Amino acid sequence: MDGQQIWDLWFPRAAAQGLPFARGRLDATELLLVHAAPDALDVAVRNGAGELIASGRGLEGTGEYPMTLLVVKNGRVERDDHWPRPDEIGLPVILPGGEVGILTEWWNAPDGSEWRWQVEFYNHR
Repeated sequence: MDGQQIWDLWFPRAAAQGLPFARGRLDATELLLVHAAPDALDVAVRNGAGELIASGRGLEGTGEYPMTLLVVKNGRVERDDHWPRPDEIGLPVILPGGEVGILTEWWNAPDGSEWRWQVEFYNHR
């Protein structure tokens, strides 16, 4: 996957017609972590030219975890809520509103009562 993408995350159950949750531009990827995702998401992934390359509607979450993994497969987006795994360190993570960083560290208590994480942000013009 070359170039950049725009990931548009929408909360369809808010207000009369839904509300935007996050919209971010990032290097092309098939895996994106989401912090504090709402219980339902509509997702559109577009290439740098604005062409739709993947989407998912009504992606239901569990509400049990502070992180969600969105996965692009064959033009569709799938959702998996879970604690980040060691192999997910280095993945991009989008925050509510759309700021995108790289997950550099993650730890959580086995019972899920606490967690600590670090994200690196970098920008250039």
